[in-house]
Amino acid sequence: MRNAECAKNGYEILTPYFLLPHCYSIGGYELKYILIVGDGMADYPIDELGGKTPLQAANTPNMDKLAREGIVGTAKTVPDGMLPGSDVANLAVMGYDPQKYYPGRAPLEAASMGISLEPDETAFRCNLVTIENGIMIDYSGGHISTPEARGLIEAVDAGVGNERVKFHPGVSYRHLMVLKDDILPACTPPHDISDKDIEPFLPQGSGAEALRELMFASCPILEAHEINRQRMQQGKKPANMIWLWGYGKPIKMPTIQQRFNLSGGVISAVDLIRGIGKCAGLRSIDVPGITGYYDTNYTGKAEYALDVLKNDDFVFIHVEAPDEASHNGDMAAKIKAIEDIDTKVLGTILQDIPDNTRILLLPDHETPLSTRTHASGPVPFAMWGAGIKPDAILSYDEDSAQKSQLRLEKGWEILEYFIGQS
Repeated sequence: MRNAECAKNGYEILTPYFLLPHCYSIGGYELKYILIVGDGMADYPIDELGGKTPLQAANTPNMDKLAREGIVGTAKTVPDGMLPGSDVANLAVMGYDPQKYYPGRAPLEAASMGISLEPDETAFRCNLVTIENGIMIDYSGGHISTPEARGLIEAVDAGVGNERVKFHPGVSYRHLMVLKDDILPACTPPHDISDKDIEPFLPQGSGAEALRELMFASCPILEAHEINRQRMQQGKKPANMIWLWGYGKPIKMPTIQQRFNLSGGVISAVDLIRGIGKCAGLRSIDVPGITGYYDTNYTGKAEYALDVLKNDDFVFIHVEAPDEASHNGDMAAKIKAIEDIDTKVLGTILQDIPDNTRILLLPDHETPLSTRTHASGPVPFAMWGAGIKPDAILSYDEDSAQKSQLRLEKGWEILEYFIGQS
């Protein structure tokens, strides 16, 4: 929207907007922005649901309210030729062109963990996984707890780490390895190969042999560890191997403050998302009881987000549960996670939302239950709140969004559109 148009419609230009002309206030009140991402929420029609998607089958009155009173469209968050990972897609959701700024997944998580990478270092995602007879039984090591995982990663670091290789504990099954070397292997995400033989998916290409050696060297250390022995006695899956993937080098990108003159925070249990937030200049907000799984503290995320907006302008809420349900092939859990986002996150926010606030709701990418992995199709979004005039779409789901004429082929432009929309 042009500055003259802003003035014509009673909008006030408070500060420079570096990428687009932007209206920062309505009726003299500065605008606040809430971005809610239901990770992997979008899906394909399912026969057992009568041809509906989980989003259509779920009871989502609050999401439908956003659609009915706001605008709906689709955004292509994964550029052609790029893999549909949460790293690529969430960079786009946060307004960064992945083809320009994507450094690989691990450097983003390193930023979240406060790990500064040197130019000659490469960071790798390091999952704790469960392998049986060469089969990827569980990409999350039985969704191992963070205290258990810390003990195992520290044991791996003590056993195979050295001046060139360092392991850093993260959250649950998600950890980090930093390697002093420049290598370009081909690595496969472990959640893409559930119930498959791992042999064809082990690292390939430059530096692959060293990575394979580290992965297999972790097995005897983990299998003999008391933590895994206790897990097996309790009927839990052992985290008996590390899986290296998602590597990358350090990169810098402009912050949200520099681009939009907005300050704020990110709320997520996932290091990757907190890392993107940190690179974007957002504070990581600690919320008790958030897990990155079905049992996360949904209501707490909403309450803390509202608290952030008392002093700041922008908050990014990320909920991992729908994605985890899809990777597990658990349709009921996915529907329940979507309904929990609707009731406990969105519902809580709508009960106490300031009048000068806007909400943007969307998945980062599709994660179909039928494939149990990510897909790169356009995702549905809804924008609602101060200064946003409703369109003719009455519900929030994949089919409704496809009926809209609002289609962002460059999905990374969505944040600019959201902030500049009037």
